[in-house]
Amino acid sequence: PGGFGVRGIEGKINAARYAREHKIPYLGLCLGMQVATIEFARNVCGIKDANSTEFQKNTPEAVISLLEEQRGVRNKGASMRLGTWPTQIVKGTLAEKIYGDTEVTERHRHRYEFNMKYRDRMNEKGFVISGTSPDGALAELIELRDHPYFVGCQYHPEFQSKPNKPHPLFKGFIQACLARQAGRATHARGDQESPRRVPDRELVPQR
Repeated sequence: PGGFGVRGIEGKINAARYAREHKIPYLGLCLGMQVATIEFARNVCGIKDANSTEFQKNTPEAVISLLEEQRGVRNKGASMRLGTWPTQIVKGTLAEKIYGDTEVTERHRHRYEFNMKYRDRMNEKGFVISGTSPDGALAELIELRDHPYFVGCQYHPEFQSKPNKPHPLFKGFIQACLARQAGRATHARGDQESPRRVPDRELVPQR
């Protein structure tokens, strides 16, 4: 979920690790994306001191840091990246399959972002930035290459999700959960029934 502050952060990082290592579907929103990034940097990339400057101001490995244009701002009420912003989806990614598009708009409410200095190093290990701001400067969406559904977004898809039209990321997450559940049941029975899934046609493209 989204949120602020250091309380419970290490537990959230451990939860992200468990989901990654056990191939459990994971959808991290805002802070959820950030803790997943820290976890991957520490335990897959070997960046042991990886952290966010929100939790450790002087961390030597700031994989998550304050937005560049907001450094020096003291009035935190005006320091957030707020409102609707465009996101460019990378072709050939899980994100493109989920959205059915390469250009979407999403609503934001955050101060911290992924530090793009770590992009190449983490990409080599399977950490994919699958959505960015149009200029490519900000990471908006991440996924893991060798995982059925491990997705994190810096924005808040819940702001655009409705009971009769759920956001594509939530639909994709539920589909992945159902597939995992059915797959485990099939394994226990020892038969070859196809996993239950939500039809692709029900994934609602984001406009």
